[in-house]
Parts: sequence; structure tokens; C-alpha cells
Amino acid sequence: MASLLHRWGLITVDRRRLVVALWLLVVSVIAVLGVRFAGDFETGSTIPGSAAEKSLATMDEHFGASDQQTADIVFEASSGDSFQDRDQAEALQRSLAAVRSVPGVDSVSDPARTGAVSPDGRTALARVEFSVASDEEVPASVLEALEDTTAGSRAAGMEVTFGGDAFEEAKAPVSPMEAIGLLVALGVLVITFGSLLSAGMPLITALISVVTSMTGLIGFASVFSISSKAPSLALMLGLAVGIDYALFVVSRHRQELARGSSVRQAVARATATAGSAVTFAALTVIIALIGLAVADVPTLTSMGVSAAGAVAVAALTSLGLLPALLATAGERLRPGPGSRVARLMEQAERPGSEAEGKPPLGTRWVALVARRPWRALVVVTLALAALALPVTQLQLALTDHGSEPASTEVRQSYDKVSDAFGPGANGPLIVLVTDTERAALKETAGRAAAELRGVDGIARAMPVEYSPDGAAARIQVIPDTGPRDPRTADLVSGIEDAVEPLAEKSGSEVSVTGQTAVSIEVSEKLSASLLPFALVVVGLSVLLLMAAFRSIAIPVKATLGFLLSVAASLGVVVAVFQWGWLAGPLGIPTTGPVFSFVPIIVMAVLFGLAMDYEVFLVSAMREDYLRTRDPRAAIIGGARHSARVVTAAAVIMIAVFAGFLLSHDPAIMPIALGLTVGVLIDAFAVRMTLMVAVMSVLGHRAWRIPAWLDRWLPDLDVEGAALGETAHVREPAAVRTPEGAGVEEGSTA
Repeated sequence: MASLLHRWGLITVDRRRLVVALWLLVVSVIAVLGVRFAGDFETGSTIPGSAAEKSLATMDEHFGASDQQTADIVFEASSGDSFQDRDQAEALQRSLAAVRSVPGVDSVSDPARTGAVSPDGRTALARVEFSVASDEEVPASVLEALEDTTAGSRAAGMEVTFGGDAFEEAKAPVSPMEAIGLLVALGVLVITFGSLLSAGMPLITALISVVTSMTGLIGFASVFSISSKAPSLALMLGLAVGIDYALFVVSRHRQELARGSSVRQAVARATATAGSAVTFAALTVIIALIGLAVADVPTLTSMGVSAAGAVAVAALTSLGLLPALLATAGERLRPGPGSRVARLMEQAERPGSEAEGKPPLGTRWVALVARRPWRALVVVTLALAALALPVTQLQLALTDHGSEPASTEVRQSYDKVSDAFGPGANGPLIVLVTDTERAALKETAGRAAAELRGVDGIARAMPVEYSPDGAAARIQVIPDTGPRDPRTADLVSGIEDAVEPLAEKSGSEVSVTGQTAVSIEVSEKLSASLLPFALVVVGLSVLLLMAAFRSIAIPVKATLGFLLSVAASLGVVVAVFQWGWLAGPLGIPTTGPVFSFVPIIVMAVLFGLAMDYEVFLVSAMREDYLRTRDPRAAIIGGARHSARVVTAAAVIMIAVFAGFLLSHDPAIMPIALGLTVGVLIDAFAVRMTLMVAVMSVLGHRAWRIPAWLDRWLPDLDVEGAALGETAHVREPAAVRTPEGAGVEEGSTA
């Protein structure tokens, strides 16, 4: 891998203008085509073929289903009045008549006829159907005209609120708040490099890769089914890894320049060494994200594949375009004789010179941990275990309009329906009975209605409704609890237990369905997928790290550290989003069960990022160990090479993810918090503290591997050993690393 990338680096230097021109041409073409053939992203989450989804499709076949966009209008009578009063009822009917006359409105229900008036008579709910398909947006002019129709009701003292899907505000994948993360990233890069030109390189390439991936995603939405949540996740990851991958390459390039290499050789070596590590790191993230398909939930699969595409584009830009830009910058990127990079290089080349300058903070921290490893090991493990404790109370559910900020009209409408009709009115369940024999159908439906009276958790059940073809019957059930309440999931199980014997006796098909039941089924499927996915990720991490570092202890240690990071980050998510800790200061719109996709996405992304830091830190330590055979000196020497850049990379990741925490998107916010906390914990508590402590305790044992396993594992050459670095070390078979390992320096320059 390193040899191939080295040759590519030389080509980019010799043909830098052509490479830049071709790259920008490709980006422009993708952007133009993506915008020209832009498609629509899909909302909602389903599992095709699941029990509730099949029953929902069956119900639509028998009762008919509207594939049109809808909205809700909530009318509240003036204080002291109700819709039993003549003036209030007449004002309501005038508003409904005005709604029917709005161009683009197909129909509107009458609350008095549909029973959508609250028991106290003060709240009425009308459902509006538009001529627009459910997967399209209602024109703003139509919504404005609809709002104007309620002027008479407002004049009569009513309070009118609009909600439903048509009035849900479309959330852009990026907002001005994310710019804060970019500003922090720029500041970190300037401090790290001490040069605006060097700091600008990672930002330029990251933004180019983001434009490419996002416009490509928009274009692919016209061909494939892509979740509306996919762009935000792809943007968040593409931006973060795009900056970090370029940071590692630029750092190695400047290190080579500080050593006295020519620009041509510095670009080639940076592309080969840091590029190999970037390739390894990107592949781990991509594999983990594509592995989300294990859950067999199309929405999650589209999110994972979209994010994997963004990571792939970021890696390709760092390896394809960035070397040509570095070559174009030429000598302007060479560190001065008294620069920080030059001093660090001097300390790395001549450890004795360390006394002439104060070691970086990261090096001093690692040295402190190495002196007292058991203390650090115990303290960090206990602290992370404490943070992970809330994860034992994790509850999952899909987001709905009740998850929106309280300032939005959609959320206000949702709350008013809940207050007037009960929490379950926002998520009714349907008991569906189908049978070709009408007599059997009526008998089974009647018995089902009787059985429902004895099920706890039901606020009320509507009368049996029969389909026009006489082959199906349905009973709408209003739960005592809301659609995201765990007790509603228990109610679904209770209803299934109550009606299942009826199906066995009569031969009729009896099932529980409705959008709430489908959402519960998705959450349960995602929960059941966590363990298999974790096993896949853990197994993958062990194998990859064994192949990369020729060690048994390092992969085991790295994997256990990753699991601690995931548990602690999810524990914080539970404490904030479920328990409400710091929810106010962080601007959390509502508390309750965590978005069902959060655990598996955080696990997938954090796995890739954890392997990033593991590769960059441990590879540097490994090179020093092969040279000195002193485990403690190798740990400190590796930190001297890598700690500063890994720290900068982690801070940039944290800043970018934290920016998305301010997006106020109820689906993205918990993912952003989980990744923010996860990177903070994994980079500093696990990799730079816990990992150092474990390796200090293990000593030489950290680098051992059975000879038979060493021969069986593939040689990934993550360190660029095939290039023949200056350091030549003769090593025993138990360690067997090609002489001249070098990416540990290059990846963390």
C-alpha cells in the first residue's frame, strides 16, 4: 500500500497542475449533475416485510389509503365556552368551509361528525388532505392561504394551531451554528501548524470533499431511497474526518520538510506513510458504517451507506487532491529553523536534546501516566464505568412531532391534542381482523372488541369499523400513554396476547398495526441488532489491529477501551436526553426515550474514530520500541511524535460534532452529543491515558504474538515499511515487522 501511494505522490508532484484541474473538473461535474437531477429524501422509518408493516398494507388494501399530504388544525374554544355553544360551533363551521375552498385542499374532516371533539367540548381536531402527494411538500402559498381561513374563528375568541406533516419545518443539513465548529477547527489548525497556509489546506480539502459528497447524495436521492436524516450524518462525518485526514497528511509533510527533504520527496513520503494510515482508518469507518445494514432497516442502511460515501470521498480527497496542493505550495510550507515543528523533530531525532526545550504537554502527560500506570488504570476505569451506568436504563423510540422544539407550532399542536384527548391520541393503534367469511369476520371482530375491554393501558376503543368489501374489520385503540412511552410498547404486546387466541380458534387473521406499532417494531428491531453488530465490530477491530501491529494484547486492549468509550458516551446521552440532566443549558427540546438509531450509529462511527487514534498513537510507539527495545521509552517517544497531532485531531472532531448539537434536530442532536463525548473520552481518557497505562504494565508483553499467527495474518504495511526508512532494526520473529516502520511518525507528524 505504502509503495503504491509513494508512486502516486511522485506523480501528483510532477503533474500537480493536471491533477488539480482534473480533480476540480470531476467535483464540478458531480455538483452540477447532483443539483440538476436532485431527488427528494424520504421521511419515516419502516421495515418492509415486518408484521406491523404487512398488516398496515393489508388494511390499506381493504379500507383504501390516501397517499396525500395531510395537516391538522386544532381549534380551542374561547375561555368559558365550548363547541356545544352555537356561536362557537358556527364559527368553526365557517372556518371549515373556508378551508375547503382553498386551492390545493382536497378535503377537511368535520370534528362534530368524526367524534374529534374533546370530552369537555373545548377542543376540536380537523384533518386536512391536500392534493399534493405525501412525499412532496405543500406549497407555502397553500399553507398561508390555509392559515388565513381561520381568521373568523380567531375573531370569535378561538385559539387555532396548525400541525401535522405538512407544517413540519424542513431542517437543512447545515446551519450557521455549524460554522462555530469550523472556526474552532481553524483556530486549532493555526495553533498546531503556526501557519495560516498550512492550516488552510485541511479546511479547503474538507470543504471540497463535503461539496462533492453532498451534491452527489442529492443526485442519488432521485434514484435510490435515502432517509432525510442521511445528509446531516454524512455532512457531520465528512467534515470531521475530512479535516482530520488532511491534518495527518499535512503534518507528515511538514515533518519531512523539517528533516531537510525536498518538496517532491516530502509529498511522496507523506502520501505513502500518513496516506497508508488514513486509508486504514477510513476503511475501518466505512466498513463499520456499511455494517449498519446488519440491522436490516432501510432507513439505517441509507444513513450508513451515505455517511460511508462521505468518508470515502474525504479520504480520496486527502490522498488525491491534497498532495498536489502541497506540491503547489512548495517551500512556503517548510517550517523555519526555530519553529515548533523543527524543535520537536530535533527532540525526536536526538532524545538527549529534550532538556534544551520543554516537552509538549501531551508528552509530559504520557510520561506521568507511564510512571504511575496502576493509579491511572484504576481511576480512569472507575470514572468511565460511572459514566456508563445510565446506559443500563436506556430506552429507545423513534422521534415524532412531540420531539420538536416547544417553540414550533407543530409541537404546540401535538401537545394540545395530547392535553385534550389524552397522550395516546397522537399515536393510536389499530387491531385489524381479516377473513373471507363475513360471518366469521363479524364474530371474531366482536370478540376482539370484548377482549380489548380487559386490557390495561387502553384509554378507549372505538366501535368496530368494517371495510367496504366486507373482508376486513378494524378497531382503533387509543392508549393511555404517548407513542414514545415504553408502556405503549408493552400495551402492543398485551393486545397481541389478548387477541392471538381468537385467531387460533376462528382461523381469522388478527394483528396489531398502525404507524405507532410500526415505529415500535423498528425500535425493537434496532435494539435486537445492537449485540450482533457489536460482535461484528469487535471481531473486526481485533483482526485489523492484529494485522496492523502484530500483537495480541494491543487489539484486546484497544477493543475493551472502545467498548468503554461507547458505554460512557451512551451513558451521557441517556443522562441528558432521557433523564434531562443539563437539558436546559444544552437546548434539548424534549426529554424521553432516546432516538432508536443513536446507539448503533454512535457505535459504528466511534469504532472508526477510535481505530484512527489507536493507529496513529500505537504505530509511533511501535517504531520506537523496535529501535530501543525499551517499552517505557517507546511509549514516551511515540507520544512525542503523535500526541500533539492526535490532540488537535480530537479537538477538531469535538468542535465539529458539538456544532451539530446546536442544530435542534431531535434525531441528530443525541448522535452529535454521543460522538462529541465519545471522541473526548476515547482520545484523551482511553487512548492517551488508559492505553498508556495498560502498555506500561504489560511492558514487552504488549508486543508479542505467536509465530504461527504472525505468519497467518496479512501484512497491511500501515507503517510504510516497504519504503525503507532510515531506521533499520533487526527484530525477532515474535515481533516480525519489516524494517523501517515509518507511518507512526508520518501519521502523526
